[in-house]
Amino acid sequence: MPELLLELFSEEIPSRMQVKAADDLQKLVTDALVEEGLVYESARSFATPRRLTLMIDGLPAKQPDIKEERKGPRVGAPEKALEGFMKAAGLTDISQAQVQEDKKGDFYVAVIEKTGAAAQDVIAKIILDAINNFPWPKSMRWGAGELKWVRPLQSILCTFDGEIVPLEISGTKSGNETYGHRFMASDAISVKGFEDYEAALEKAHVVLDPVRRYDIILHDAKDLALAAGLELIEDDALLKEAAGLVEWPVVLLGTFDETFLDVPPEVIITSIRSHQKCFALRDPGTGKLANKFLLVSNLIAADDGKAIVAGNERVIAARLSDAKFFWDQDKKHTLESRLPKLNDLIFHAKLGTVHDKAHAIAKLAMALAKFIPHADTSRCEQAALLAKADLVTNMVGEFPSLQGLMGHYYARNDGLHEFISNAIAKHYAPLGPSDAVPTEPAEIVTALVDKFYSLVGFFGIDERPTGSRDPYALRRSALGIIRIVLENKLRLNLMEWFTQTTEVYRDIGENVTKNWTQDYDVNVELLLFFADRLKVYLRDQGIKHDLIDAVFSLKNQDDLLMIESRVKALNQFLKTEDGQNLLAGYKRAVNIVRIEEKNDGPGIEYSGDVDPKFFEQDEERTLHAELQKAKEAALDALDKEDFTGAMAAMAPLRAPVDAFFDAVTVNADNQIVRRNRLCLLNQIRVTLGRVADLSKIEG
Repeated sequence: MPELLLELFSEEIPSRMQVKAADDLQKLVTDALVEEGLVYESARSFATPRRLTLMIDGLPAKQPDIKEERKGPRVGAPEKALEGFMKAAGLTDISQAQVQEDKKGDFYVAVIEKTGAAAQDVIAKIILDAINNFPWPKSMRWGAGELKWVRPLQSILCTFDGEIVPLEISGTKSGNETYGHRFMASDAISVKGFEDYEAALEKAHVVLDPVRRYDIILHDAKDLALAAGLELIEDDALLKEAAGLVEWPVVLLGTFDETFLDVPPEVIITSIRSHQKCFALRDPGTGKLANKFLLVSNLIAADDGKAIVAGNERVIAARLSDAKFFWDQDKKHTLESRLPKLNDLIFHAKLGTVHDKAHAIAKLAMALAKFIPHADTSRCEQAALLAKADLVTNMVGEFPSLQGLMGHYYARNDGLHEFISNAIAKHYAPLGPSDAVPTEPAEIVTALVDKFYSLVGFFGIDERPTGSRDPYALRRSALGIIRIVLENKLRLNLMEWFTQTTEVYRDIGENVTKNWTQDYDVNVELLLFFADRLKVYLRDQGIKHDLIDAVFSLKNQDDLLMIESRVKALNQFLKTEDGQNLLAGYKRAVNIVRIEEKNDGPGIEYSGDVDPKFFEQDEERTLHAELQKAKEAALDALDKEDFTGAMAAMAPLRAPVDAFFDAVTVNADNQIVRRNRLCLLNQIRVTLGRVADLSKIEG
């Protein structure tokens, strides 16, 4: 079946936009094709710095013909009704309609037949619409045209079944020509289909597929590093960016002066990465950074890249000279001496300065350290106080991504204890789901208080995440707290630390607390927020969200470690046959009680005590006795925080619950007996509710 080939050739497209642009082009065109009845077999999209390409295979040559019957008014209907029907159906005379019969009599039917248009005509309109409505995050106009594109659009290649699809936009007409590498093969190339298009580009020094360019860079970089006796420091994001900067990747090796190695390695890596998009290398024997780097050129140079390497070496030498200057100057001042300058940095207009935050989290760290095993209060206080001090250093001003890490180096330079410097380095951690959590006591305390302070503060001024919007990364902060607490097996009551954090905000003064939102309970909102984040965390472990709701619904459930233990025990219990059957019995009992309370009128509840003297059947007596045993055993297990044991204590209830429902009629004629039985059913809810609110369990 015919193939559609589309290439939109332009000036350089920013690397960060290329992948999404290729995906957007494919979606815009394929969605429109399907809507027009042109169903395809496969589609692939590509991007290079100068082109977006789309290939769609297996398209039909034309749209399918359409035959549609449109029902009209009855025979003998008023003239106005007939006229409206004929106009809508495209008829010039009512005799062109058929007459059909139904139960209510005869009525008119218009049979509308529409011949499908040639695919080429439909494609032209679809592509013009896609170009005119393309969702670039940033675009521009140029010349006298009205088209907005990321960079000036230079040509459009569009063929269908080997023939040009004629279209024009802002003076640019479609054709069957593309262009190779800007410097190594700039002449026009005529193509008919994707196979000769891709091959012709390859011959013209353009690797079309960005994944292949990525693989070429990675492979050649590793080989070149190995040949130099070194090892590539892999950087996936930089590899993807480099693949979007070149059409014909050529990896080259450069050198910088060894004296720059006195600067922290992260500074060198960040400098050459951010300024020159270069890769750092290390000595595989020592693990230390080498004074070599790799760059990715976009051409095969006549001198084997010597001039390109020399140019990059000059720029990198200048950049590293700046970095070394910043490093040397910053070391002349202690972190503590920088604290007053934090008054010049605003944490948030409604929450005070970074100086306020530094002193507040230091106070909070002193309190929290008492609850973290082996934590030294004074070290935790000092680490929290100095954690933000590197924000006013020259180095962090130049490379903001190094905040925290540079504080670690400056703390070491100041002669502070290793626990303090490490806590400063890791107080932002974990930054993502694959990032390691802090494990040392001072690290844990500093990371927790920083996150508690942000969460409570922003919730306090009603700056909560909404939908996909989370400008202050509060979801990440909450998930960070959850991971730190659970992976270190810490016992912390969230509500207590929400309250303590609120108190340190109050200590800052009226200028902050006057901005506090009073129309909702901040602590309750935060706890619900943590419940949602805990669902995300446990979902990856195969635990359903409703189990978390079942545990969070119990009173005073804000100890994350206990919640996790309860949830995992409940999850395992409900996987058993006893658990599933007991859940079914629980829901049946709860539903019966709820229905009868509603039927019996407002204010009626069957939550009273059960009186054994009103039992009439053995199944009632057995269920009541087993409920008492289960209750005592579950409470004993819960007191020991043995949640698996508490679940196990409930398992023997399955048989008596089933037997009760099989043999006992709840709505007995005797109202006293009926009430006693309903109260007995309510005891199932009360007893099982000791371990979780099973009404929250779905299914």
